[in-house]
Amino acid sequence: MSQGDELAPLIAVVGSDGSGKSTLSQDILDHIRTSRPAEHGYLGLGSGEQGRAIGRWPLIGPALHGWLDSIADKLREPDEPVPGLIAAQYALRKSRKRRARFERLLERRRAGVTIVTDRYPQLEVPGLHDGPILAGKPTSARIAAMQQEERALYAEMAQYRPTLVLRLNIDLDTAMERKPDHVRSLIARKVETVPQLTFNGAPLVDLDATMPYEEELRLALAAVDQALAAA
Repeated sequence: MSQGDELAPLIAVVGSDGSGKSTLSQDILDHIRTSRPAEHGYLGLGSGEQGRAIGRWPLIGPALHGWLDSIADKLREPDEPVPGLIAAQYALRKSRKRRARFERLLERRRAGVTIVTDRYPQLEVPGLHDGPILAGKPTSARIAAMQQEERALYAEMAQYRPTLVLRLNIDLDTAMERKPDHVRSLIARKVETVPQLTFNGAPLVDLDATMPYEEELRLALAAVDQALAAA
């Protein structure tokens, strides 16, 4: 189901950490702005930077950061139990905030503003790639209900298919060279699951994120121009 008929276009750039989403999306935004109103759309949770900031706190920071990371790891594991009610409430609250940000982007699109975003909510891969956070197994009826509520939020967002998805593909070693402070096992999972992202059947173009950037940008802009002309 597509809800985009009365909305300005949205271009989503997706891929693993280290694939260059932020750089490419900014250059695409600059290109689009030469011909029409366009804005960057933020649909992230801010968790990564928040965690790194906590890790810099004196004395307790590193330990607290490590504990939060362990909770996040358990939340994103489909085969692991959801680690308690407080963690589930935290995840659901984060997803509600994402849904609110998503609605603000819809308002801008209704106002005729084209959006470029370096992520997009999806249902295909829970726990990763801006999918539902509560990916694990519920351990109580209350947590199961919260998980169902969260999935419904993402199902609502997934109805709004992007005008175009640019899916950036990269190998693990290159990603780690670009993001040496990231956890290799997590990046490996992200790299492996990028091909599973279809965004409810949205128009999609695959790009090799290891090619020379000038060529990657040229291909991306050509795809964007074609998608905007047809929108």
